[in-house]
Order: sequence, then C-alpha cells, then structure tokens
Amino acid sequence: MPDRKLWDQVLDKLQTTLMPEELRRWFGESTQAVDSGDQVTIWVPSETVRRYIMAHYQDQIDRALDELERGDVDIRFVVTGVGEDEDDDDS
Repeated sequence: MPDRKLWDQVLDKLQTTLMPEELRRWFGESTQAVDSGDQVTIWVPSETVRRYIMAHYQDQIDRALDELERGDVDIRFVVTGVGEDEDDDDS
C-alpha cells in the first residue's frame, strides 16, 4: 500500500511481536511527521518515550524497515511540544 505512511506500516509489523498494552504505551501517541526518503521524522510525546523506544525497540524497528524494503531509512524521533533549548533551566 504505497499511500500508507511508512510509520504505520512499521507499527503494523511491531504489532505482531509486541503485547497490545506495550504497543499502546510506547507507540500509541507516535505519529509520522515527514518522510524525506532517506529520513523519516516521528513525533513522540516525551523525552522519556523517545529514549525508551530507542533503547528497547530500535532493533525491531530496523527489522521492520528491512522487511518493508526501507532498511536504508533513518528514523528520527522528535519530542513534540518541547523547544530545542529545553535544558535552559539554569538558575
């Protein structure tokens, strides 16, 4: 289905190996923002979610991309609603 977003296709693949609650907890609020061909930007709701996905699911995401013949794509997770200068808490 070429008109479906790549991230939706990846999530379909992950659905076959993850428990529904696990998929909902870590991927339920993720959404594809941009597919530039070699890089796909995925919005996630928090830095915690971004780090957890990268630490625990990167291999499964890479396998799904390979199965979809998009193994050359770099997935970039971006936290929504947070500015670039979120570390500016210096007092």
